[in-house]
Amino acid sequence: MPINAIVIVQTTVASRRDALRLAGLMVKERLAACVQVIPIHSTYRWHNKVEQSAEWLLAAKTRSARTKALMAFIRRHHPYELPEIMAVSVTQVLPAYRQ
Repeated sequence: MPINAIVIVQTTVASRRDALRLAGLMVKERLAACVQVIPIHSTYRWHNKVEQSAEWLLAAKTRSARTKALMAFIRRHHPYELPEIMAVSVTQVLPAYRQ
């Protein structure tokens, strides 16, 4: 993958406050160009039980060259014991937006 390819790194947190704090840190440290913060409802299995909770999804847009650093940064600053941290490669993008 080219080092300038766009990647979306996503994670979830329990509170709006944590979401905005983490999003601000990612942009301040120049690990993400933009982070979208979206309220969601999650259903998942944790410790052998099905759980449901309101969460906040963070979708951080970055370059592929920064993906590992961004994922490590999220892990260090995340309040969860085991956070969701996933990277998705963007295959199509408006050329002017890429710039």
